[in-house]
Amino acid sequence: MTASADVPLTTGLPAQAGSGAAIPYERFLDCVHCGLCTSACPTYLETGDENNSPRGRIYLMRAVTDGRLELTPAVTRHLDLCLDCRSCETACPSGVQYGRLIEPFRVAMHSPKPGEPVKRDWFRSLILYGLFPYAQRLRWALWPARIMQKLGLDLLVEKAGLNRLLPQRLQRMQRLLPRLQARPAELPKFLPAIGPKRGRVALFTGCVADAMFPQVNWATAQVLQQNGCDVLIPRSQACCGAIHYHSGAGQPALELALTNERAFNIEDLDAVIVNVAGCGSMLKDYGHMAEEVCGDRPDLIRRLSHLAGKFKDVNEYLAELGPVVPQQQVPEVVTYHDACHLCHAQQIRSQPRQLLDMIPGLKVLPLAESEICCGAAGSYNLTEPEMADRLGRRKVGHILNTGAKCVVSANAGCTLQIQAMLRASGHADIPVVHPMELLAKSYGLTPPKSGGDDDVKPESSRAMMASCIIAAGLYAPVIFAVAFLPYYPFGSGTLSLFDVVAFPSWPLLMLSDGSKLKSVMSIVACITLVIMTGAVLQRSFVALAAATIAAAACSSLGVYGTLMFSVS
Repeated sequence: MTASADVPLTTGLPAQAGSGAAIPYERFLDCVHCGLCTSACPTYLETGDENNSPRGRIYLMRAVTDGRLELTPAVTRHLDLCLDCRSCETACPSGVQYGRLIEPFRVAMHSPKPGEPVKRDWFRSLILYGLFPYAQRLRWALWPARIMQKLGLDLLVEKAGLNRLLPQRLQRMQRLLPRLQARPAELPKFLPAIGPKRGRVALFTGCVADAMFPQVNWATAQVLQQNGCDVLIPRSQACCGAIHYHSGAGQPALELALTNERAFNIEDLDAVIVNVAGCGSMLKDYGHMAEEVCGDRPDLIRRLSHLAGKFKDVNEYLAELGPVVPQQQVPEVVTYHDACHLCHAQQIRSQPRQLLDMIPGLKVLPLAESEICCGAAGSYNLTEPEMADRLGRRKVGHILNTGAKCVVSANAGCTLQIQAMLRASGHADIPVVHPMELLAKSYGLTPPKSGGDDDVKPESSRAMMASCIIAAGLYAPVIFAVAFLPYYPFGSGTLSLFDVVAFPSWPLLMLSDGSKLKSVMSIVACITLVIMTGAVLQRSFVALAAATIAAAACSSLGVYGTLMFSVS
């Protein structure tokens, strides 16, 4: 018997085409269609649709790969609705690597085909890819939100329903925004071990987590110090790339991985510590991601696989190290939510509970369906809000049934989602905290205070300008509405002005460095924000006129930038 030119004798598998062509076909055959995964799948539990189950999605992907099924919008919809929580991997007795099927398939599914025009999605390009992965930009973009929260304007806007002026996905972002705490001092580049030295580690600080929950990074670093670790915090580290890769953008994720390879001198470290479950899962998968994105680069795959082996979740690392027993009482009643990318993707379940059980006075209540996704799933709660809300309400119902006064979660995305759903259900008084925060509290540790947000310096003028533009675009219509709606002389036509003012400026983010237009736009955006804030406080018609003129300038420049971007 001889091997066919089209089908290797070693596998006897059919020739592949379409979005699954790059996936080793054996992975599809690992699934024996037993259906045990369905009871663990959140989207199947909510919809009862077999196509929304892991078994059904594997069938769809395999059928498309075989050429038996077209990749229609309906098929794409079933695949996009997957949370990639990987709970099916925990339930599967055959060891199907579902994540290594759905992730590369979606990368191929959303990649432009030869000869097809590149599809531009402003939300993904400018928010998910242009803002979220950059902690410094995100910090600057959150600055107006801090002002609004301090003045109580955010509550006024919500009660008046004025946030409905924003596009749906930006409304969702606004609802997810937590009560922003005063930022602690910036983490130094190095924190020495306390007591006998037991390890030398680097801390992966993340992007969204660092911008919104800097106290968690401080707690993590201080707990590591307390356990005898030198802690290094490289300034040049980047986003893990999970937002990109899980939404089908493989190349940007690879570039971020290479940036992190340069940032961490792993040969000088025992481990690189991660305190966000979603980031940890992605970082540990760098080798697999490289195989899917650049399978023809064995040297690169080998390097990123070596890097991936150095990443450890902080709960995992401390459990292996043998933690110093904390002494101070923390008399709280909590419940622990298992983040999907900690318990399913990394198989870390007992370690966080072991650390919590060490804390004197802390009572941990069991949570029903603790390992079922809360609906966060990275950026899923922004791109699939209906399903995310259904899962969020399901999770909050179980939390309230425990009677706990605090929720513990080891993932920033889960924290944002559960906080938002608790607020929506009228239980904003129940906080969501990281295990390291409770452990640091029991060690008697607190982060050093900052003199304010002024100590946060942009890494570059580009980051500052981009952030100012995004901030102006996000908050201009809200501040306009709060300040001027009762006084504006042009009646209901005002509302259309808000949309015009806010959103044409975003394409300017894509302009090249050194653009005079971007410099002018940044100045106008900053001036507009200052005038608007003053107008909110003074209720001044003069300020109204000045803000209107500035906003018109913003809009004109934004339209001009849009035209430039569209023809470039």
